[in-house]
Amino acid sequence: MLTVQGLAGELGLELVAGCERAGASVRWAHPSDLPDPTPWLSGGEVVLTTGNQLPDARGEREYVQRLAEHGVAGLGLGTGFLHERIPDALLQAAREHALPLFEVPYELPFIAICEHASAQLVSDAYAALRRGTEVHARLERLVLEERGLDAILAVVAEAIGGSAVVLSRRGATIAVRSHGAELPRDEVALLREVTAGAGDPAPQPVEALGGRALALAVAAREHAPAWLVGVGATGALGDFERLILRQAATVVALELMRLRTARDTERRLAGDVLAEALTGRLEPGELALRLRPFGVGDELAVLAFAISDPVAAEALLDTVLERADVGALVAVRGALLCAVIDAAGADPVQVARGARAELAAELGDVRAAASRRTPAAALRRAFHEARYALEAVRAGNGSAPEVASHRDLGSFALLLSLQDDEALASYCDGVLAAVQEGDPAYAEELLRSLDAYLEHNGHWERAAEQAACHRHTLRHRIRRVEQLSGRDLSNSRDRIEFWLALRAREMTR
Repeated sequence: MLTVQGLAGELGLELVAGCERAGASVRWAHPSDLPDPTPWLSGGEVVLTTGNQLPDARGEREYVQRLAEHGVAGLGLGTGFLHERIPDALLQAAREHALPLFEVPYELPFIAICEHASAQLVSDAYAALRRGTEVHARLERLVLEERGLDAILAVVAEAIGGSAVVLSRRGATIAVRSHGAELPRDEVALLREVTAGAGDPAPQPVEALGGRALALAVAAREHAPAWLVGVGATGALGDFERLILRQAATVVALELMRLRTARDTERRLAGDVLAEALTGRLEPGELALRLRPFGVGDELAVLAFAISDPVAAEALLDTVLERADVGALVAVRGALLCAVIDAAGADPVQVARGARAELAAELGDVRAAASRRTPAAALRRAFHEARYALEAVRAGNGSAPEVASHRDLGSFALLLSLQDDEALASYCDGVLAAVQEGDPAYAEELLRSLDAYLEHNGHWERAAEQAACHRHTLRHRIRRVEQLSGRDLSNSRDRIEFWLALRAREMTR
């Protein structure tokens, strides 16, 4: 990196002021005898002047002040023209404003200084490009070798001599690595605020921490937006560090895409495994074999969450349980977000409580339930226990527990106590067969409407809304159920039998 101190030293020139800031980088050397050259400067230049435009001490002081306030890197005054030596007013002003100042003797033309600076800047740019290419090649290899996001960020952090962080769109930390000292927690918190409050990722970098940090969007909106943030250990990030971060943004986006594809595949597999396990047709040994890749051992529990968009919450729950170091198969089943967790050494209710808190913080209202610990072979029963515990407390009106459990099952405990699928199926047939066989074309619609009617205690408006039909249509369907079954839904006994039959039907499907 070309600095004022380095440029002056290489040319045999002596700094007479501003030595404390002489380590700042130089972006160009620019000769000018204008009284105010700042409109044509961007900052970071070394200005070379003969001083012919500075006829008195006041003008010299104002000139130095303008350059310092504009961020000029240094000033070289050519002597042997108007001035035989550096004027006292100019020297004093440079010292007051800590502006690096050196004398350029008559024998050394300005063009020689400009050529030397230009050659050094080109050499530095080439070296930075070469180093950047080498770093980019390392990053590409890490992606191809599937070494993971941590390994990628470790290379980025080393290259910029600081820290590299990947944050989600909401500001959650996905990964962080530091080269040397770890990034302080308060700085991580500030980065989270900046990125979480930035809305949709912008195509331009967002700067924070007084220029020490640079945040870049690493993915398009439709592809799980995220941020790559680079933080310098001490000072502002230079051109090379910015180049590395821009190159790394593409690599991080590719890695996030690979991880998302892998997780989507795992979630589809998890859904298939859960669906097949709940059929009850898997032998215990085969079921244990299917659960093992998800970190679920011989003792498990099922967590169930009622949430507005369970599909969108799948990845978050997966991350939450992974962060809690709990092996889990996460999948959506019907309208519920479910997790089959490894319960060896874990309290299912406590795990559900922690997961519920994090889901609620991100996604709003969440209801949760947890089954008891159970052998892997009893996964099906554990699922229904969590599911029915959640349903049993649904109408708690503020008195429902934070996490429902087997203690809240109520009348559902009767159904769960029956382990014989044939007995449950026989009971279902005895109560529901007349409806299913009497009107096979519309049987499913009739039973769905009957379920909504019973769940809302005969309240026509709410039941019709759940059944997605008009209340008059619902009345017609309920009358049809009564005609086919020969039962009377105003009779509490018939209502109870229908409700039990519908729940038992769910357990055997």
